[in-house]
Amino acid sequence: MVSPLPADESRPLENLHDWEEDLLRRYPQPGDSDSPFTDPAKKHHKFRNYEAPARDSVREFYRLNHRNQTVDFVCQKRDEYLSLNRRRMGIWEALEFLNTLVDDSDPDTDLPQIAHAMQTAEAIRGDGHPRWMILAGLIHDLGKVLCLWGEPQWAVVGDTFPVGCRFSEKIVYPEFFADNPDSRVPAYQTESGIYDPGCGLDNVLLSWGHDEYIYHVTRDYLPLEAQYILRYHSFYPGHRNRAYDHLMDDQDREYFRWVRVFNPYDLYTKSAEPPNVQQLTPFYRELVDEFFPAEIAW
Repeated sequence: MVSPLPADESRPLENLHDWEEDLLRRYPQPGDSDSPFTDPAKKHHKFRNYEAPARDSVREFYRLNHRNQTVDFVCQKRDEYLSLNRRRMGIWEALEFLNTLVDDSDPDTDLPQIAHAMQTAEAIRGDGHPRWMILAGLIHDLGKVLCLWGEPQWAVVGDTFPVGCRFSEKIVYPEFFADNPDSRVPAYQTESGIYDPGCGLDNVLLSWGHDEYIYHVTRDYLPLEAQYILRYHSFYPGHRNRAYDHLMDDQDREYFRWVRVFNPYDLYTKSAEPPNVQQLTPFYRELVDEFFPAEIAW
C-alpha cells in the first residue's frame, strides 16, 4: 500500500508546463530523419530559451518521481484506475473538464487545454496525416485529468520508464533513483529485471502517468498506431534514447515509428497565435464522433 504523501510533495512544479519546458531544453533539435520539423522555416527554436538551466522545481519534480515510482506504486495505481469505474463522460466533455488545468504562468501560452490540443492536432492535420493521428493529437494529454482527481504531479506527467528492471542512465536525472526502494531489490537490478528480453512493451510495467491512463481509456476505439502514440509519447528513454530496445518485440519496433513521427508535433507546436476554437469545434466534434461513442468509461 502506498502511504499518503505530505502536502509539499504534491506540487513540486510551479505548473505542469514546466516539465514541457524542460523537455524542450533537453531536446532543442528534433533528431529523427522522418521528423516534419527538420525544415528550418519551422523556426521552432523561437519557442524557448534552450540555454537556460533546468529549474529547481523540475529537479524537485524528478526527485519525487524517481523516488516514488516503484513496482508496488505502479501496480497500485493500475488497480485503482484501470478498472475504469470512476465516471462516464464523452471525449469532448473530458476536453472541457481538462480546461480547469489552465495555468496563467505557462511561459509559452495562456490558452485553455482544448486550444493547445487543437494546436497539436491542427499541425498534424496541416501536414496531411491520417484522421486517427489528428485525433491522437487532440486527445494525447487527456490523461492529465488524473490531476483533477487528486493525483500528485509526479504521478501524472514526466518522462516515463520501465520499473522492475535496472533504471537506465539515459533516464533524466538518474541519480535520483538512489532513493527509490526498488534500487535495493536484487531481482530488479539486471538489464531486463523481471522481464524476458524481447518480451514486448505490453508486458512491461512503465511508470504511472497520463500516457498509460489515456491509452487504457481509449484503446478499444483507436487503431494500433494511435494506441502507441498515446501510450508511449512520454517514454523518452525509449523513443528518443532507445534505452529499452532489448525489451521490445517486432510490433514495438514497427509501431514506435509513429511515436517518433508524432513527438515533434507534441513538443514544437505551441505558439502565441491561438487557434480559432469556435471555428474548429465542428470539425473536431465530427472527428471525435467518428471514433468514439457519446460516453466512455474513465
